[in-house]
Amino acid sequence: MKNWKLLTLLMAMMLLVLAACGSKDETKEEDKGATTDNKPAEEQNEEASAYPITIPGSTSGENTFEEVTLKEQPKKVVVFDYGFLDTLDALGVEVAGVPQQSVPSYLSKYTETTYVNVGSLKEPDFEAISSMNPDIIFISGRQAAAYKELSSIAPTVFVGVDNANFMDSFKVNVELAGKIFGKEKEAADAFAAYEAKVEEIKAKTASSEDKALIVLANEGSLSAYGAGSRFGVIHDVYGVKAADEKIEVSTHGANASFEYVRDTNPDILFVVDRDAAVNPEGESGTKAAIENEIVGATNAAKNGKIFYLDPQVWYLSGGGLTSETQKVSDILKAFN
Repeated sequence: MKNWKLLTLLMAMMLLVLAACGSKDETKEEDKGATTDNKPAEEQNEEASAYPITIPGSTSGENTFEEVTLKEQPKKVVVFDYGFLDTLDALGVEVAGVPQQSVPSYLSKYTETTYVNVGSLKEPDFEAISSMNPDIIFISGRQAAAYKELSSIAPTVFVGVDNANFMDSFKVNVELAGKIFGKEKEAADAFAAYEAKVEEIKAKTASSEDKALIVLANEGSLSAYGAGSRFGVIHDVYGVKAADEKIEVSTHGANASFEYVRDTNPDILFVVDRDAAVNPEGESGTKAAIENEIVGATNAAKNGKIFYLDPQVWYLSGGGLTSETQKVSDILKAFN
């Protein structure tokens, strides 16, 4: 009887030991496979290994932007460039502050009160930005004059595209967004889809002899843009032939008149309506101004080839994954 009781006691002790060992093994496996934020350890290690990240300095015109080193992934993000905001939005990256005054309608969620209004495109609200204590600020040409003061608040990175080297600079920006925010695969896939769209339009323009002219309409006046300009992607990347190959490259375009449009006689006329871009709720008189007797003498008017490009995409948010894809679709309409 005593032997039976002793055997029972020993078996119970062994079961307790085995249970404890099993619990420790499970805990080790859980610790090994996941972290406190439920991400696999491998993903955590990959994110950690990406930092620190050094973003090279750059120049744009007369402006110089210094090298920036990030020790960890930014959490509180301020974005002044709507094109880069477009890209971050497409990649599913959260931002904290944007200039809300002229946000394109397709990005209208950023006008909600959950986002901090950091001023206008040309006049940052330094007090509002400073009170946010952001981890990073992204800017482009419109904020170049404010770079020094912004960079004193937080690391400030220039993400404006280079119109003279558009595809490369756009790709650099997309890859940069992916690298900073752990979205490298998503960024690569999205850019590949954009490149496929570009190849589609290049195939169309290569077989067409139509020559195009690009004008910006602003309160009844016109500016013409050619290769290397802010709208030069039409010629430089898409391969659309230019009706005037001697247009001077400048930020605000070359002064033009309706008589100039008539004399240039484009087969296709692309119009960017600035009035509609900056005042989308108001009425624009651009279409009525453009389609007059003088312009009516051109091949473009005679053949129904005057195209009004999406004003917000072309004037406000160029250089984004969504906007650049939309741009291709706009120009494809002229060749279908």
